[in-house]
Amino acid sequence: MNNSNTEYYVYVYIDPRNFEEFYYGKGKGNRKESHLTDKSDSEKTKRIKAIKKEGLDPIIKVIAKDLTEREAFLIEKTLIWKLGKTLTNQSSGHFAEKFRPHDTLHLDLVHFDFKNGLYYVNVGEGEHRCWEDCKKYGFLSAGQDKKWSDPMRTFEEGDIVAAYLKGYGYVGIGRIKEKAVRVNDFKISDKPLNQYDLKVPNIYDNCDNEKSDYLVKIEWIKTVDKEHAKKAKRKDGIYSTTHIKASLQNQLVTIEYLEKEFDVKFSELMIEE
Repeated sequence: MNNSNTEYYVYVYIDPRNFEEFYYGKGKGNRKESHLTDKSDSEKTKRIKAIKKEGLDPIIKVIAKDLTEREAFLIEKTLIWKLGKTLTNQSSGHFAEKFRPHDTLHLDLVHFDFKNGLYYVNVGEGEHRCWEDCKKYGFLSAGQDKKWSDPMRTFEEGDIVAAYLKGYGYVGIGRIKEKAVRVNDFKISDKPLNQYDLKVPNIYDNCDNEKSDYLVKIEWIKTVDKEHAKKAKRKDGIYSTTHIKASLQNQLVTIEYLEKEFDVKFSELMIEE
């Protein structure tokens, strides 16, 4: 893409019968007129045919000019997002991931209304880690294969997590304090983790290679022993999965359940300090 090329523009098609904008596009040269001879069976061409059937022509107007292609894509996407479902555009365009999903203005969304995310994390208790160590020393971990540790490395400082223990339920709510590091590099008060009394020291297996466990430092806000875990019932709509990490963004039933059981308010926890 040549960012020095500023011959692009963004245009709109308007229905002369009601002056409704029904299509946005970007292009250069005669691109804006090309839809008039489009033979496809799209909603856009159906609208144009309906207009022409009444002896009229769509109104075509350039909205922004002298743009690079990247600028044109972004402006096009902004306009498409603004009108959303009233348009005949089939594609949401480039930059889609940067825009808030439609029909979510009534929700508080992570990465839009809050900088950080709200996530489910599988504790993965077994021969290489246990909830008691995680709770006592302030961490969550995954590893013994890169496919397990990779999700742990995607956490950002400030993310809020709900820890889930298979066979028991939800056991803790916490805030990520530092990005994931290999177990060899994880320290508490400048001391390596293996200088503490670990229930499961096998967390150091493969600590010198790519299979190493990766740990994120956690500030626990509320925790319970596994015997007092908040029993999560999938049949009641409470979320659980075998994945290491998953977003709780759209799990409204689970969010309400966790807020009640742990006496927290996620919207308050996720406000930047």
